[in-house]
Amino acid sequence: MRFSIRFLLILLPVLTVTTAGVLPFSESIAFAQTAELDDRKAEADRLNQQGVQQYQMSQFREALQSFQQALELYQRISDRRGESATLNNIGSIYDSLGQYEEALDYYQQSLVIRKDTGDRRGEGTTLNSIGSIYNNLGQYEEALDYYQQSLTIAKDISDRAGEGGTLNNIGYLLEAQNQTGLAIVFLKQSVNVFEQIREDLRSLSAEQQQSYTETVNNTYRKLADLLLRQNRILEAQRVLDLLKVQELDDYLRDVRGNEDTRSGVDVLRPEQEILNRYDELQKTAIQLGQELAQLQQRSRSGQTLTPTQEQRKAQLVLLQEDLNQQFREFIDRPEIQQLVTQLNTTAPQQSLNLRSFAKLQDTLQRLNAAIFYPLILDDRLELVISVPGSPPLRRTVQGVGRAQINRAILEFRQALQDPTQDAIAPATQLYQWLIAPLEEDLKNASVNTIIYAPDGQLRYIPLAALHDGEQWLVERYRLNNITAESLTDWDERPQTQPRVLAAAFADDRMGYSIQLGQRNITLRGLPFAGREISNVATLVPNTRSLLNQDFSLETIKPVMNDYSILHFATHAAFDPGNPNNSFILFGNGDRPTLNEIGNWNLSNVDLVVLSACETGVGGLGDGREVLGLGYEFQQAGAKATIASLWQVSDGGTQVLMDAFYAALDQGMTKAEALRQAQIALIADDLSTVSGQQRNVTIGVRDTRTGLPAQIRDRLSHPYYWAPFILIGNGL
Repeated sequence: MRFSIRFLLILLPVLTVTTAGVLPFSESIAFAQTAELDDRKAEADRLNQQGVQQYQMSQFREALQSFQQALELYQRISDRRGESATLNNIGSIYDSLGQYEEALDYYQQSLVIRKDTGDRRGEGTTLNSIGSIYNNLGQYEEALDYYQQSLTIAKDISDRAGEGGTLNNIGYLLEAQNQTGLAIVFLKQSVNVFEQIREDLRSLSAEQQQSYTETVNNTYRKLADLLLRQNRILEAQRVLDLLKVQELDDYLRDVRGNEDTRSGVDVLRPEQEILNRYDELQKTAIQLGQELAQLQQRSRSGQTLTPTQEQRKAQLVLLQEDLNQQFREFIDRPEIQQLVTQLNTTAPQQSLNLRSFAKLQDTLQRLNAAIFYPLILDDRLELVISVPGSPPLRRTVQGVGRAQINRAILEFRQALQDPTQDAIAPATQLYQWLIAPLEEDLKNASVNTIIYAPDGQLRYIPLAALHDGEQWLVERYRLNNITAESLTDWDERPQTQPRVLAAAFADDRMGYSIQLGQRNITLRGLPFAGREISNVATLVPNTRSLLNQDFSLETIKPVMNDYSILHFATHAAFDPGNPNNSFILFGNGDRPTLNEIGNWNLSNVDLVVLSACETGVGGLGDGREVLGLGYEFQQAGAKATIASLWQVSDGGTQVLMDAFYAALDQGMTKAEALRQAQIALIADDLSTVSGQQRNVTIGVRDTRTGLPAQIRDRLSHPYYWAPFILIGNGL
């Protein structure tokens, strides 16, 4: 299935404001007619917008009905802009349904009106859509003609979203023609345009933002896919890192990349030469297009062209046809094919962005770590790993695609969330796909830390809980999740004397009614949360404790940055669909959202611990809320976050947190302290971190933890220890 970027058009209603007073009879008739006209336009705009929303939910029949009703109203009131936009939208419906002849008919009707009315942006959009039809039909020359015309307009009017989308479509077209090297060139250029747009996304219209955020991730994935197929691993790793940043921005809409991300994807010298030659044709096309558009506009406005102008107009049409032929022949030009051959020969050996690569290698050497990027594709699983002293390595798992991986993830997560189920079988299956292909690489590099940037629904399961048939992965490696390598500061070290602000919602007599996805539930206090922060205060002398009503934004916000660790033992929920529905519940009922957290000042904070949160509350998406959680605390200044992927046992959490702080007190890093705490629960032995051996009689409540023995004896199940992941700097 070929992918193309298309834009639906949303028309916002135009409001007419009038002054109060009594109008003369003739004017009142005119006013009534104007009001009726405005009402019809407002209704047409509403129907058009409704159709767009239905289309985005794949409700194609309903969307078609809405668009057809809108079209009829636009035609009645002679709103040609609305008519052309709606014709284009109807074409998109038939396009999505694979009814290409019908789609082409509506697109062509839209194109005629847009040319006639001088709607250049709309014309470019529809040309791009027509190109996608011919591409789907395998008529590549015709598709390239329309894409090229669309790209010329987009560059001429500085429509960056349109430019990036059309470059993407040309890349897909070239890949379909087995021109992989050239496809990479255009996809790289598309990614770099999208990277520039992300820096100023708010300048786009609402409909462009919606189309942009729903489609461009496919560009990054396709580019990484093609680079990996050509064994251009270093370039692919860069694209995968930018993909993480892009996914964050799709979810949060305000991600500010650093200088490294703003540089986009590196372009090799032969690739730049290809782009330079293509741009030469583009400049000529823009000049011809501008001149022809001016003459055509004069004709449409009723002005009579002089014989010289008529002759020039005819000449420009012929020049455009000749230029289109040059674009068609561009791929097969000997000099272009020579550059592609040169590219195919030298690209896998190229070391791009050497400064960035050297910095990453230094970090991996210092941390004795490997950085791991899985990429889930429809037909296979790609594993990209960098270890100290070596360029990135690629390992491919053939025959294991997105559908199979997601089924295994769902099965594993269900087993993880139920302590009565055996989680080892699904854990072993995922281990065979994700880690077994890398075993020799990890062993040869002698690393002890895996820095992990999960992809898609892999964000909903902990890497720590994969099983090799003999032991859990956490028993072999310390594990450190990141949002993106380019957004992580590895130079920050924690303060030697931690100060903790520990707060808990612990009164189970209190409850707050909360909407979680489709569910409305009451979240009550967590009885063991009070004991949890009491134990933290015992283990870390410089601790301030707040309970229940005292745990409020009014109390917390002014003092948060005075502490190096923030420990919140309370409910938190993170919705994959909306960061504004993602929140932390404070003891007095305050609910700061994910977006609000990013505005806090946590520049002095080394670690934020959320010991009772839950991700994917609106259903499993692609885990962007997990990325968003880490990013927003990171954006606020915190170096790392510990959070849970599902709501775990209140009492079990208390035991793990006791072990974690005991390990920190021994001078371990955050990542190692979490690992040792998890191992302590697996082994049913806290002596390694607290010096106290667990020895409990069945049925007797342990006076130290307050947990009944029958619960404590099950703490080795990953349900209790595995949900906790560390995101960010693990030092």
